[in-house]
Amino acid sequence: MKLTLVRHTSLQIAEGVCYGQSDIDVSVHFANELSTLQQKLLHEQIDAVYASPLQRCSKLAHALGFDSILHDERLKELHFGDWEMQPWTEIPRDVFDVWAQNYAELAPPNGETFAALQQRGVDFLNEAHSRHAGQHLLVVTHGGMIRALIAHVLNMPLKGLFRFHVDYASLTRLDFSGAVPKIEFVNR
Repeated sequence: MKLTLVRHTSLQIAEGVCYGQSDIDVSVHFANELSTLQQKLLHEQIDAVYASPLQRCSKLAHALGFDSILHDERLKELHFGDWEMQPWTEIPRDVFDVWAQNYAELAPPNGETFAALQQRGVDFLNEAHSRHAGQHLLVVTHGGMIRALIAHVLNMPLKGLFRFHVDYASLTRLDFSGAVPKIEFVNR
């Protein structure tokens, strides 16, 4: 099985705001970013399409023109709990610093840990692998999920997650067809 992960396009939200699972709409640049993605996917043979149900992913999956899209809650971004829709600068620094030192195991107040997000992603992968062995899936999701899946494939600790920058409207390909999973490319 191969997975081509697509990060959603840019969003209609001010910079510096924590948004996680908040259902933010796409930006005014959507049409241009969509066109670029369509060119990147032009010669790809896709067998199934999955998307996070948040509108920024669902809109993109539908706009890419695929007939059937399977929405999966497990593909959502990290739930930042009480920090959702707060400017990062207004989150108490002492609380944020404690979380930032161990975001894999600590959750923002009323949110979830990155370990929980990664586990959602791994659960999705395991189910997809059993349902779509030998197929190529397109998965429209979020930067946090893409980072968590890369960390899973590389068998690396989540502590290094933010060393990967995942661009809006980019492609990342994971290949699970061999004995050892591989990353074919990131940010294409």
